[in-house]
Amino acid sequence: MATLVIDLMDRRPIWALPRSAREAILAAVPSGWTARFMETPADGSGDGVRRAPPELLEAVADARVYMGYGIPAEVLEAAPALEWAHSGAAGVGGSLGPAMLERNVLFTNSAGIHAAPVSETALAMILHFARCLDIAVRAQREGRWSAPSYWAADAPVTELAGSTVGIVGHGGIGGEVARKAAALGSRVIAARRRGSGAGKVGACEVVAGRRGVDRVVAEADYLVLAVPETPLTRGLMNRRRLAAMKRGSVLINVARGRLVHEEALLEALDSGHLRGAGLDVFQREPLRAGHPFYTHPKLLVTPHVSATTRRFWERETELMVDNLQRFARGRPLRNLVDKKAGY
Repeated sequence: MATLVIDLMDRRPIWALPRSAREAILAAVPSGWTARFMETPADGSGDGVRRAPPELLEAVADARVYMGYGIPAEVLEAAPALEWAHSGAAGVGGSLGPAMLERNVLFTNSAGIHAAPVSETALAMILHFARCLDIAVRAQREGRWSAPSYWAADAPVTELAGSTVGIVGHGGIGGEVARKAAALGSRVIAARRRGSGAGKVGACEVVAGRRGVDRVVAEADYLVLAVPETPLTRGLMNRRRLAAMKRGSVLINVARGRLVHEEALLEALDSGHLRGAGLDVFQREPLRAGHPFYTHPKLLVTPHVSATTRRFWERETELMVDNLQRFARGRPLRNLVDKKAGY
């Protein structure tokens, strides 16, 4: 008898497996299989990889399939019969240790499931700076009428229509940012790693490779980072690339904190080179108390919540159920992770 172990009871209520998802999974479990639902609190923050409790290691001893938030190495070691592991998180870096790389285990993630809320957060951050809501919020806090700031000759107030939105990463999230920005009248250009995807995709111009990234960085009024963290993307926005951004442009990071050199970003903001930055992710999380990001007048900070939405489980359940059916029938799985590439 094959066993499926579901370890998705997140400690945060909005991410905890709901009854509706449990029932849908049970209905999709292949005949002759046993489904075991873990009630121990899990943690899907970041890439979702934490140490596995003893009861989980016992449960996966004969599991063919494991679904959790990230794939701890202990789970792989305790599950010799495991054939497929699925993560409810989009990030996979924490799961790609030696145990995963050496095992012939199929690995899927939840990339694309978060595209709608993350793209809306990116768009909200862009509009925050385009429409100078930072000026209004600061003045409201100070009890001051801010209209003169909008009337000044050098006021940064502008519109998305006619602006260039640049996106590094044209996957699920980047593609959704591109579609929505184009619908608001922006010129959109996106960079992706592989050259096979270059060309026109809808209203978005897609360029490829390192030169493509440099071109997007140089042309964007609003630069959105939407790539996974890999050895190739870590430190992507270093001093050179931040300096190569247009004067008065805005950086938006809804990807991973280690893509950006944070000290260099502060320098670019303080010097006036950049208009502002919207950050949902940071090199170290939680952002420590007293960090200069909290009080910087040109920064919009959210606590790694861009993917949060009450609609997550609608999409995640559909993905898990579809892949369960595919696995049972020997068909290719959706969201299969390329372990060597890291995404």
